[in-house]
Amino acid sequence: MFNIGPLEFLLLAAIALIVFGPDRLPELAKDAGRMLRTLRDVAQGARTQLNSELGPEFADFDLSSLNPRTAIKNALLGDDDFGSLNPKEAIQRALRGEDDPAPSPAIDLSKPARPVEQPLAPGEHPPIDLEAT
Repeated sequence: MFNIGPLEFLLLAAIALIVFGPDRLPELAKDAGRMLRTLRDVAQGARTQLNSELGPEFADFDLSSLNPRTAIKNALLGDDDFGSLNPKEAIQRALRGEDDPAPSPAIDLSKPARPVEQPLAPGEHPPIDLEAT
């Protein structure tokens, strides 16, 4: 969450011990724990209230889906839960043709796609759509 390694955590603990002293440090740790518990309860209450006010249509709504990283993953890979899908492997499989969809039906090239229009005769005017002009 905070990307703090063990050595950095020990350094922060030593600085806190020096700054606050051994007498006040346990009291501050209790206060910090109480504050974190209160924040967690407030967040859970807000989440519960949001789910109850959205109604039954959004009963399975997951707030983590609003995370930009999750939204991009769902947009690129679909809404299915792929677990620990490695994008590099997915691209390699797609390039090898392992994930190709079913081939499209053959196109009949013997007939034109739309009727062929005859060119205008010399001196003939093109048709005019009076409503369009």
